[in-house]
Amino acid sequence: MTTLTTLAEAPDLTADDYLVVGVATCFFRDDDGVHAVKVIEPIPSSALEALLKGIPTSYEIAAATTLGTLIAGDTPQIPASFPTDCQLGNEFAYRCIASARTYKRRPQAQAHIAQGDTYTSFNYSTERKRILNVDRVVTKDDNVKQHAYTHQQL
Repeated sequence: MTTLTTLAEAPDLTADDYLVVGVATCFFRDDDGVHAVKVIEPIPSSALEALLKGIPTSYEIAAATTLGTLIAGDTPQIPASFPTDCQLGNEFAYRCIASARTYKRRPQAQAHIAQGDTYTSFNYSTERKRILNVDRVVTKDDNVKQHAYTHQQL
């Protein structure tokens, strides 16, 4: 699968399409322990609506902008209202395009944050840490235990 890096590769979208991006506190594990990292990620419409209902989240700030503001040419841009110590998330341009499609499909979600505004009243919590570089190892202990007669005809 190829990743989208420019708007020319998404003919159904324009530079004026609405999009919300946020700054999330994620964590990175290395030999020295766990370290906090500020990551800029697009927030799809369904996730934004859930976050606005008050569920705990690692997002500190969200900004409503346009796709053309974030993806100008080949280089993704960081919104000026965001802290300078942030970094872009993985496949940022591809995920921005996918997220913009969710707002295009559900335009009523654009009413939550007006274009050009920022939102900071999230229920911010890092109790459940979101670790970026975790490897999941599946073992036999992960299997669901079944009774001996589960596959027998009684």
